[in-house]
Amino acid sequence: MSHVFHRSALSVPPMAVAADGHYIIDINGRRYLDASGGAAVSCIGHGDPRVVAAVAGQIARLDYAHSGAFTSPSAEELAAHICAAAGQGMARVYFVGSGSEAVEAAIKMARQCQIERRQPSRHVVISRRQSYHGNTLGALARSGSETRRAPYAPMLQERTQIAPCFSYHYAEPGETPVAYGLRAAEALEAEILRLGPENVAAFLAETVVGATSGAVVPATGYFQRISEICDRYGVLLICDEVMCGAHRTGPFLACSAEGVSPDIVTLAKGLGGGYLPIGAVVCRAEVHDSFAQGSGAFTHGHTYMAHPVACAAALEVQRVIVEDRLAERVVRQGALLDVALRDRLSQHPHVGDIRGRGLLYAVELVADREKRASFDPEMRLAARIGAQAKARGLLVYAGSGTVDGLRGDHVLLAPAYSIDAQEVSEIADVLTEAIDAALG
Repeated sequence: MSHVFHRSALSVPPMAVAADGHYIIDINGRRYLDASGGAAVSCIGHGDPRVVAAVAGQIARLDYAHSGAFTSPSAEELAAHICAAAGQGMARVYFVGSGSEAVEAAIKMARQCQIERRQPSRHVVISRRQSYHGNTLGALARSGSETRRAPYAPMLQERTQIAPCFSYHYAEPGETPVAYGLRAAEALEAEILRLGPENVAAFLAETVVGATSGAVVPATGYFQRISEICDRYGVLLICDEVMCGAHRTGPFLACSAEGVSPDIVTLAKGLGGGYLPIGAVVCRAEVHDSFAQGSGAFTHGHTYMAHPVACAAALEVQRVIVEDRLAERVVRQGALLDVALRDRLSQHPHVGDIRGRGLLYAVELVADREKRASFDPEMRLAARIGAQAKARGLLVYAGSGTVDGLRGDHVLLAPAYSIDAQEVSEIADVLTEAIDAALG
C-alpha cells in the first residue's frame, strides 16, 4: 500500500526507478520516451554528468544558508548568467522554488513597486482568459484554467481578464491573425480605462501560452501593442515564461522574439531542467530601483529561496545549454518536429491545428475541421490519447478545455533540447498511432 498522497486518489502511477537521456525507466525495465519533458521541464535530458558533478560539489561545499543572512556564489553567478542571457535591461533576479512561487512573487513585486512609486491605489493585475499561471491561490486567482480554479473559486480574489491572443478560435471570419492580434491587444486599453488607470498595477500574460490552450504563439505585433499600452498608462508588463522561457522556444526569453522589454519575467521549468526545484523572477533595473529608493525591502520571502544547491544545478544546466549549443538546436529540431507532425497529421480528419515555436508544440483535436468544433468533453479525448501514447512508450502532456476551459482537446509536446532526428520521427509516428487508437 502506498502512503503517498498521489495526484489521483484512485490509482498509483507506475514506479519510475531510473532515467537515461530522454527516457524514463520504470520498475519493470520499460523505457518511455519523454516527449513532454514531464511538463516542459527536462530540457537537457536526464543524468548529465556535468550537472551531477556540480550538484555533488555544491553540497560538499555549502548545502544551505538562509538568504536573509547570506548570499552564495552559485546564486550570484546564476543571477549574472540570467541577466546577461536575458538582456533587455534585466538587472535583478529573485530566486524561488517553483513557477507558481515565481508568479506569486511577481504579482506582489508589481504591487509593491507601485506603492514604492507612491501610487498605492494601483493593485489590480489584469490577465487573460485561457491562461495558466500556477496553483498557489494568488497565481490561480489570475489564471484562466477553469478546471483548476473551480474547487477554490470561493477562496480566490475576483479576477479581471481580457481575451487571449488565440486567433484559431477567436478571430472573426476573414480576419487575419495580425488584425485579430491588434484587436485583442486593444482590449487591454479598454479594460484599463474601465477600471481606471490609477487602479491597475500590472498586466500578466504568458508570452507563448503553455498548457491551458497548447503552445499558442502570439500574433505578430500583439506584444508590441500591449507594451505600448502598458507604458502609456504606467502599468507594469509581466511576461510569464515559466514554460516557454529558458530557451524552450529558442532565445533565452521568448519575449525577445516579440520585440518587447517587459518589466518583470517569471522563469522555472527549463531553468533548472528538473535536476532540482527552482524558479526565478527577473526584473528591470527600474523595478529594483523603486525598492532601493523607497522602503528598501521587498515584503516577501520563502525559506528555500536562492537555495545554493538548486542554484548550482540551474547554473550548470544553463552552461550545458551554452556549451552544447542547444539554443540553436531547439530551432533546428523544432523545425524538424513541425515538419514531422504536419507530414503525419496535417490531413488527419480530426486534427484541427498544429502550432508552436521551437520545441514547444501542440496538436489540437477537433470533431469538425471546417467548423473547428471540439469533441464532447465527456469523451476525455486528450486523456485517452495520452494513455494510448504511454501504452506505446511515449510520454505526452494531454490537455483539455483548450477553447474555453471546458471544450477542446490538445496534446502538448516539449521534448528535451537535445532530442535527435530519429526520436523526433518516433514522437510523430507514435503520437499518430495514439490519436487513431483513441478515436477508435
